[in-house]
Amino acid sequence: MSVIVVGLNHRTVPVALLERMAVPDTRIAKALHDLESRENLLEVAVLSTCNRTEIYAYCSRFHPAVGDIVEFLAEYSGAHPDEFNDHLYTYYDDAAISHLFSVAAGLDSMIVGEGEILGQVRSAWAAAEAEKVSATLLGQVFRHAVESGKRVRTETEIGRHPVSISSAAVAVASEHLGGLEGCRVLVIGAGEMGEGMTIAIANRGVADICVANRTIENAQTLATRVDGRVAPLTALAEELARADVVLASTGASEVLIERGAVEAIMLGRRDQRMLIVDVALPRDIDPGVGEIPGVTLLDIDDLKGYAQRSTERRRAEIGKAREILGAEIERYREQRAARMVAPIVTALHRRGESLRNSELDRHRQRLANLDEETLQLVESITRGIVNKLLHEPTVRVKDNAGTDRGDVLADALSTLFDLDAGTERSA
Repeated sequence: MSVIVVGLNHRTVPVALLERMAVPDTRIAKALHDLESRENLLEVAVLSTCNRTEIYAYCSRFHPAVGDIVEFLAEYSGAHPDEFNDHLYTYYDDAAISHLFSVAAGLDSMIVGEGEILGQVRSAWAAAEAEKVSATLLGQVFRHAVESGKRVRTETEIGRHPVSISSAAVAVASEHLGGLEGCRVLVIGAGEMGEGMTIAIANRGVADICVANRTIENAQTLATRVDGRVAPLTALAEELARADVVLASTGASEVLIERGAVEAIMLGRRDQRMLIVDVALPRDIDPGVGEIPGVTLLDIDDLKGYAQRSTERRRAEIGKAREILGAEIERYREQRAARMVAPIVTALHRRGESLRNSELDRHRQRLANLDEETLQLVESITRGIVNKLLHEPTVRVKDNAGTDRGDVLADALSTLFDLDAGTERSA
């Protein structure tokens, strides 16, 4: 049994392919059940963000399980495996666990230390639990990864001065325009990313903020925080005509703004330019919009320069964060080893107690003439003998848990005493 992760991220594929693989929130449940129904995947979780799409699984056989995930990605995206196989990364067991811990801490993000990924990891875990496709093992891995990510943010400067994709989008927009003072800003999407961009832009002296969202109540809650306005997605054309800056980040599965709509708007704007930053995956804005005169369209790929500069500033913190993760990964391994050994130890002592009781029952008639005090003495002596005999094997297998020797000892105990620890040990 193995824990594996198969994925693509901002470093391995261009944004056009990454968006084809993106799994929006509205399709997560279906994707989880599709994956879990495949022969070699016992537990699954899907982590899909603007930086990555990763499938985590607890599997019965490594290579067939990877094949199941590749098949799912091909069916889901409509891409032939040849289009993305060379871009995939695959890790298993300790490497897969280390990767998830690094992701949760923000060390594998395009912007090192970005604050949104921890919540996204937590959401991926919660979705898998809600759909009942992640049971004992993956739940434990994700729980510990989230705890480790929190610790990194608490104990390093990465946590004290967070940078996120949303704040980076605002910073890049500001760099392109030489500042945002007096700009009219349209934010499309009121989710976590949209909220981050709206809050980040509110203190930059903008003239107007409009939040457009499918659910108007969510837009109103966010707009109220920044003294902004709200608009339904059906009013996008009107709001685009007013906007100098557009920040898009919905979870829509289709393009919201087509090239033709923006061309029509720009014809009536004369010399008024428009800057659009689209950080949604799949993209909210037709890529062709970037070819329209007077329009600058930026996407995830355009944030990489800012990400590089941010990483340089945080370089000293990466080492500290990795030390913390190393200690947390070791703690997880120790806990996992203890969980694996516990059923063997329990079964061993259960077998000893069963044999003791069987022998007492066999001689129960001969013991019937003993007084109560003597019977209790017999009970105590026989129980003590069993415990002393099992004490050394128990200590040895616990002390060596998680090592090759520990596996040999555990298997030997199972064989010699004919133990049935059930499926607990593999978890």
